Amino acid sequence: MTELTKEELIHVADLAHLAITDEEAAAFTKHLAGIIQIADELTELNTENVVPMTHALELTNIMREDVPNDVLDREEMLKSVKEHKGGQIKVPTIL
Repeated sequence: MTELTKEELIHVADLAHLAITDEEAAAFTKHLAGIIQIADELTELNTENVVPMTHALELTNIMREDVPNDVLDREEMLKSVKEHKGGQIKVPTIL
């Protein structure tokens, strides 16, 4: 198991732009050492027949196929707009 020193923890906290006191560094070193120990224990597990997963839940796409169709007649739609030119709606300039 790799030991995490207080100096390494302070260095990592500095890289993450976290301000921690010496007392916090001492406490966090103990907590993180425990987490690293658990992670080391997990590496000892046999995962040879375990299928890799990308998500904790089985997700499927429930959306319908994207099939284009004519919902609104262009000429009918252009009757309801303020200005149009060449079959396209004219909108105010933003910039």
